[in-house]
Amino acid sequence: MVRTPDLIISALYILLIFVIGLWTGLRHKYKTRNNNNAAGEYFLAGKKLRWPVIGLALFATNISCVHLVSLAQSGFDTGLLNGDFEWMAAFTLILLAVFFAPFYIRSGVSTLPDFLEKRYDRASRDWLAILSVLSAVIIHIGFSLLAGGIVLHTLFGVNLYTSVIVIAVITTVYTIAGGLTAVVITESIQTIVLLCGALVMSVVAYNKMGGWQPMVNTLQHAGQLSKLSMLRPGGDASNMPWYAIFLGYPIIGIWYWCADQTIVQRVLGAKDENNARVGPLFCGFIKILPVFIFVMPGLFAYTLAQTGHLDISALKSIHGGKEVVNSKGIYTLMITQLIPTGLVGVLVAALLSGLMSQISGALNSISTLVSYDIYKRYKPEAKDTSLITVGKIAAGVSLIASLALLPLLNNYESIFNGLNDIISYLAPPITCVFLLGVFWDKASAVSAKYTLWVGFGVGVVTFAISKLYPHSVIGGIPFLMMAFYLFCFCFLMQVTLSYIFPVQHTAESAKLFWKSPWEPLRSPAWAGLGNYKVLSVLLILIMSVLFWVFR
Repeated sequence: MVRTPDLIISALYILLIFVIGLWTGLRHKYKTRNNNNAAGEYFLAGKKLRWPVIGLALFATNISCVHLVSLAQSGFDTGLLNGDFEWMAAFTLILLAVFFAPFYIRSGVSTLPDFLEKRYDRASRDWLAILSVLSAVIIHIGFSLLAGGIVLHTLFGVNLYTSVIVIAVITTVYTIAGGLTAVVITESIQTIVLLCGALVMSVVAYNKMGGWQPMVNTLQHAGQLSKLSMLRPGGDASNMPWYAIFLGYPIIGIWYWCADQTIVQRVLGAKDENNARVGPLFCGFIKILPVFIFVMPGLFAYTLAQTGHLDISALKSIHGGKEVVNSKGIYTLMITQLIPTGLVGVLVAALLSGLMSQISGALNSISTLVSYDIYKRYKPEAKDTSLITVGKIAAGVSLIASLALLPLLNNYESIFNGLNDIISYLAPPITCVFLLGVFWDKASAVSAKYTLWVGFGVGVVTFAISKLYPHSVIGGIPFLMMAFYLFCFCFLMQVTLSYIFPVQHTAESAKLFWKSPWEPLRSPAWAGLGNYKVLSVLLILIMSVLFWVFR
């Protein structure tokens, strides 16, 4: 259990973020009270965000309690394997920076469904708006609340629901009051706190272990040296061989980083095209860190448990006559056993940072989607004050819906795998229509509409079969490979339908696809190291070396 000094530090941190978020939002609201673009100021921070804030906010919205808790769990269970999700993200962030962000900024859209309408038609916009709200409620808020509740219950002994409701309400208040400005400012602070806290855990566990070589020796003695490998061979027990990573991850990664409103909204608020490009690349460099400070601590915990330096008896139970370890609580166990008093408060603050930043980012995107893509459709004459009010109501309702889903989401043994499992069935049709829309001039509105509808239906059916009949052929397909197969189906369907129902471009849609893959590289760029082309090449080289070292 957490001691009083750490409890005070944690409580003061929550209070500080609440005050900063509320003050920032209300101050911004006061400064723009007579602004004719009040809705734009509220939802997109007046499109004045610069690259450092965009990069930090992207990372903060991505990283939540889910990552701190479940990546440590995966490090304990399977080693560095799930670090692939972190490092592969760098490549999709390059796609966002180089190929997608320019169109988002040039078209002046407020939401990604808005972009789909400009490139395709209204039906595509409506469908994506609904799916984006649902995905934010389930993926970005629901799983984050679950992970946060597990942590707070383990550390403080409070009821899971009570703890997450308190944190969620606090976050919702300053998010609703301040809009995107309050969100990105608090997210920037929370990213720094989160990284510092995770670094503390990594250093303490590493020193307790005695260094790298003792860990290697322990893993070798236990026959678990493969835990150090991120690229596994075919037939590996993890069901995540190297080819599944390279074929399946891009499908879910492109949706998540390039076509998901919750993430991309920070880019939509960029001051200009270069800030919109360099911000995601900055985030790509930060994404190098999670393997070392989120995943490796779990591997360190496994090593410490093997050598008797970490007592995991509290995680053990008997099921079916066998002793099993419920590794969901491994990170909090490390906090209570390895971290000295005082620093525990910092670690708890880091965990709360992840939870609060994820919730605030998702609520802001939901309010934007509901206001611009749903409410304004039926009330095109709606004033900015009405849009903001509707957005605030939508955020509150979404929070309640996410809390109601917690018992269902808690059925997954691994939170991180559960998260990516759902995304694998949701992402393929969305990834398909965005990729073909941006790179292929013949992608038609009719093809996009049916690809989204049918692709989603097929995804729901295969997901249901895989859960109801886990031993069937479909149930035996790893989720990353399922994402790839569903994408292939959607790709073939959209290409076929585009020839059956040829595209009829409007003056606007004719400008929203690249005429060649090299065209985006001709856009003006900052000089020196701030050049998005230089940064992209540098990031590719670094990630290639890292994958080679930990292959």
